[in-house]
Amino acid sequence: MTTPRTSPLLDIRRIYAEPAALELPRGQDIVARWPGAEIVPVASHWQIPEVHGDETNVKRWVRIKTEALVLGIKKSLVTRPNGRSADFIAPSTANGCAMACAYCYVPRRKGYSNPITVFANIDQIAAHLARHIRKQGPKTEPNQCDPEAWVYDIGENSDCSADALLSDNVRELSELFRMSPTAKLSFATKFVNRELLDWDPLGRSRIRFSLMPQNTAKVTDIRTSPIAERIAAINDFVDAGWEVHVNFSPVILTSNWRAEWTELLTELDDTLSPAAKEQIASEVILLTHNEQLHDVNLGWHPKAEELLWRPELQESKLSQNGATNIRYRRDLKAQSVAAFRSLVAEHFPACPIRYAF
Repeated sequence: MTTPRTSPLLDIRRIYAEPAALELPRGQDIVARWPGAEIVPVASHWQIPEVHGDETNVKRWVRIKTEALVLGIKKSLVTRPNGRSADFIAPSTANGCAMACAYCYVPRRKGYSNPITVFANIDQIAAHLARHIRKQGPKTEPNQCDPEAWVYDIGENSDCSADALLSDNVRELSELFRMSPTAKLSFATKFVNRELLDWDPLGRSRIRFSLMPQNTAKVTDIRTSPIAERIAAINDFVDAGWEVHVNFSPVILTSNWRAEWTELLTELDDTLSPAAKEQIASEVILLTHNEQLHDVNLGWHPKAEELLWRPELQESKLSQNGATNIRYRRDLKAQSVAAFRSLVAEHFPACPIRYAF
């Protein structure tokens, strides 16, 4: 019997599982990792009222995220064009997160507590991606995603570093891309999982550590690795064969944000090795919030809303998916993006900004 991996993030007590997922090798492996967990059969990983439900679960979020795991089948295998952080968005191998960042958009799609759902049909997902990579052939023109390789984001709806505590899904995709000279996988993370240092991805896997000043992160980045720990891991991941980028995201315009970001950028410049600086790149994303999420946050973490909900600085904007979000006013946002670019150029000049908005 496989010994379960342990983490302060996870103490799995119940596994809500679609029967078809339990029949697959990956589903059986996950159940074996948590031999003491109760298995609760469910018809659909999307509809589990006691786990997903709605904002009435708000007082139970952390407990649900710690103790509940959902096991399902990824039914729609579609790779979508992107063009920002990646050329393509790959089918997810998981959905949801063990962490609880106050500004996260993902829970709105599934019910706010939203613990990790692992998809057991990893063989189908990997085969789909292998076919897509072959169909693309070599990249003939460089772009902001990568000068040579097609980049596939595999973690749009989850944090792959945390997912890797639960199954080998992410590792198997890393091994697929390790053997794919025309492509790379990519994912953003706020969790330092040092087990990934043993994978030897040969530069075909890009991990993007999300960073912000620690004074802000300790209020908004709930259950994540401390910022100093994320920064300290960068050199080690580069040495282990990973490509490492950073996400300056979200940039939250606090009263002293320029001074705090100057300190963080200076720390990066002082800490990163020459090898890390040689391959580093970044993305800059200013905060986007949501009125419904604001109302929910008031029920469990109102202190975060003091930073996130600033009506005097924000305006409504219709997003590409049709949702109404709250963003910094257009004039303020433009000024702040320009100021942030200047801070990076001055205090962390080795780091190009791939895009900022």
